[in-house]
Amino acid sequence: MIDRYETVVGLEVHIQLSTQSKAYSSDSAAYGALPNHHVSPVSVGLPGTLPVVNSRVIEYAVRLGIATGSTIRPENHFARKNYFYADLPKGYQITQHTTPICEGGCVEFLTDEGEKKQVRLERIHMEEDAGKSMHDQDPFDSLIDLNRAGVPLLEMVSRPDIRSAREAYLYLTEVRRLVRHLDICDGNMEEGSLRCDANISVRLKGEQAFGTKVEVKNMNSMRHVQKAIEYETRRQIECIESGKLIAQETRQFDAMQGVTHSLRSKEDANDYRYFPEPDLPPVYIGSEYIQWVQKQLPPLPMALYEKYTGQWGLSSAEAALLVENKAEALYLEDLVNHCAQVKNAANWLLVRVKNYLNEQGISMAEFPISAATLGSLIQLVENAKVSYTAAAGPLLEALLKAPQSNPAALAAELNLLQESDSATLEKLADQVIAEMPDEVARYKEGKVGLLGMFMGKLMKASGGKADPKLASEILKQKLE
Repeated sequence: MIDRYETVVGLEVHIQLSTQSKAYSSDSAAYGALPNHHVSPVSVGLPGTLPVVNSRVIEYAVRLGIATGSTIRPENHFARKNYFYADLPKGYQITQHTTPICEGGCVEFLTDEGEKKQVRLERIHMEEDAGKSMHDQDPFDSLIDLNRAGVPLLEMVSRPDIRSAREAYLYLTEVRRLVRHLDICDGNMEEGSLRCDANISVRLKGEQAFGTKVEVKNMNSMRHVQKAIEYETRRQIECIESGKLIAQETRQFDAMQGVTHSLRSKEDANDYRYFPEPDLPPVYIGSEYIQWVQKQLPPLPMALYEKYTGQWGLSSAEAALLVENKAEALYLEDLVNHCAQVKNAANWLLVRVKNYLNEQGISMAEFPISAATLGSLIQLVENAKVSYTAAAGPLLEALLKAPQSNPAALAAELNLLQESDSATLEKLADQVIAEMPDEVARYKEGKVGLLGMFMGKLMKASGGKADPKLASEILKQKLE
């Protein structure tokens, strides 16, 4: 029954911006303060107070608009969205209604099959957040924390281009990766920095008309969004199949039970009584400003992914891991300037460096070794001056303790430089072969796998410093 239907989803992502102050006041926007400590007469809308636009919010909106290929509106007006709720102290929200700062554009992401999927955007507009209602702090009353009231948001509204719960999950993953690379949002969904409303409907496959949509509000987990869409898809199909009408309503996802519950009938725009914000003048954005913002943009994750897989020949899995964290991607960009093999640089970053970061519980920004120094270390291995085992072990450990040291000098000091003198290695090979005549006879009978044993003996005789490639070639020549 389910296979006869198609899921249609549009997402509204609320992106909390990483500004120091709130959208329209100088109150701190920092997360984690004691309840109601980041409030002032302006943020609670007391009579006689006036809002002022935070210029950083404009910049961050333009950043996101450029990154998504949106059209930046030159003339921007603000509006009041009126509704009564306990965590909205002014009784209205300052937002944008008819003039969103960004229109059109798209977000691209990779499906599980490795294909590129494009989700078109309807709009991106600026607004402020509401406070937080807490229902589990007191046995009798709900409590209100207004610290978040007035914190700046960008609302990114997609078109109904998403066709499954899994696609919604991957789309949100890409949006979070994008805003982190742009440095406009930390993407911490557990702190409410990224929240999502999902508009969900179903229709028979092949139909063009959309079904009645249901909105599931305020989810702060990508997994919850996926599960809510899966549940709503089944629920709506069952309603249609049993002859019931689907109500256009707002619902809430219960993560404990994995179901949605009805909250209220769906509001229309006139329910909010939008009208122009009388206390804020229009904001004008010129082409020179847009060009200035564009010059500040870092490399974007999808562009980096295509570069890593296309130009650099990395696997899809390697590229996906590398673009997940902006600091790691930028470190790799610097690292490849200091060593010849991109693949080796990526492997060192994904294995040795990330293992160290995880063990120490630190971020890439706190990694003590510069890209130039690590590149010199990798180059020692590529030039067969130091074995990978020595470089990834004692030499790397020594560099972590003295990150300003020269890797080559440190390798010499620790007696880790490989023996690559042919005459010396030939003497060691002769010695090893002379000690094992029975094994030599078996090798000549076709037991070529014994070469590894001969190599082990030679490496031990050299104190682990023999150049493995050269030593292996010499052994083969002498054995054959």
